[in-house]
Amino acid sequence: MAKNPSERPVLAILVGGGPAPGINGVISAATIEARNQGLSVLGIEEGFRYLAEGDGNHMRELTIPMVSRIHFLGGSILYTSRVNPTKSEEAMSNVTRILEEKRVRYLVTIGGDDTAFSAVNVARRMEGRISVAHVPKTIDNDLPLPGFAPTFGYETARHVGVNLVKNLMEDARTTRRWVFVVSMGRQAGHLALGICLAAGATLAVIPEEFQVRELGLDLVGRALEGAILKRLAMDRRDGVAVIAEGILERLKPDEIRALKEAAKDEHGHIRLSEIDLASTLKKHVTQSLKGLGLNVRIVSNNIGYELRCAPPIPFDCEYTRNLGYGVVRFLLAGGTGAMVTLQGGRIVPVYFEDILDPRTGKTRVRLVETDTETYEVARKYMIRLEREDLEDQAFLGKMASFTNLTPQEFYERYKPVVELRK
Repeated sequence: MAKNPSERPVLAILVGGGPAPGINGVISAATIEARNQGLSVLGIEEGFRYLAEGDGNHMRELTIPMVSRIHFLGGSILYTSRVNPTKSEEAMSNVTRILEEKRVRYLVTIGGDDTAFSAVNVARRMEGRISVAHVPKTIDNDLPLPGFAPTFGYETARHVGVNLVKNLMEDARTTRRWVFVVSMGRQAGHLALGICLAAGATLAVIPEEFQVRELGLDLVGRALEGAILKRLAMDRRDGVAVIAEGILERLKPDEIRALKEAAKDEHGHIRLSEIDLASTLKKHVTQSLKGLGLNVRIVSNNIGYELRCAPPIPFDCEYTRNLGYGVVRFLLAGGTGAMVTLQGGRIVPVYFEDILDPRTGKTRVRLVETDTETYEVARKYMIRLEREDLEDQAFLGKMASFTNLTPQEFYERYKPVVELRK
């Protein structure tokens, strides 16, 4: 005899952080598998927002007919928020109280490193009364998944970003000017680098290529200047530079005063979207080149929000269905306190304690490794100033001829740029 719905174990699903293509695929697959296993499913709206406020009314039951085709859709049918319940004792008490009142036995969180951090703390707080599992998502691709597996949403975001940059490249060629494009990527440059390489853009500039702890705007600007001057020496006046927004978090605060003034989110991160890095670099490089006697037309552009809610490509549709199914199977098998990953066609849990940074207590960030062949390939197909360019006296002289610098002055000015590479 089938259980009365009020007697069934409850699995709840919530989404935190920024949107990423494929969220609905996880919700769909998790709901279908949970219902097929005899569970009731609750969708919690806007992440931890209402739970932290002590409001348990923003939930709805999810059924198979409701979710069977949502995996094609971008966005999140449960919405999302960046509310951090760990900021106060009251918020955490509210979260655990409501989950218990709703008889939630299993909790699935979908999100990035901040949502994973919140999930870790909920699991600890509940002391075994609830099983918690996390499904990692971020278009930044910066969670430490084994085997360098991508986070879901990244491949779709890159795909959409490539098409946008291809259009900008044609515009730059047609109008014979430069475009500085800033892409999302709070700390890591995976998305900027991936878009640049796949689109064949002129160059990417990512935070990982700079070895200094505090990055000067002038050094970033000179990397871009060097590419422009090298391109001119190759008889091209156009180009597209894809720049990771994570450059902002590395800049010296006294150089970008907006860093001090910008609002921060619930997890203490600067709202990078409120600082126009593309425009800042455009103005800086334009003025710097003008001081060298060179007028270059540069326009700025930002791509980010256009990527986050795009309909997922087939890769992410399939990927998220595997993850949604796998997270339910992991929980029903008695698992808790882990995020689920897909490795070699199998769902493998990665436990929270194994991915936490012992210094911060938060999830480790996966950065671009600049000593790999993958990065080397990306660099080989960029047009940017390299050591051999400054050592080739004829080419050095040709680049310097576009400025009011002597070849030796040119060499001294741009030597720090090429010294970034080991």
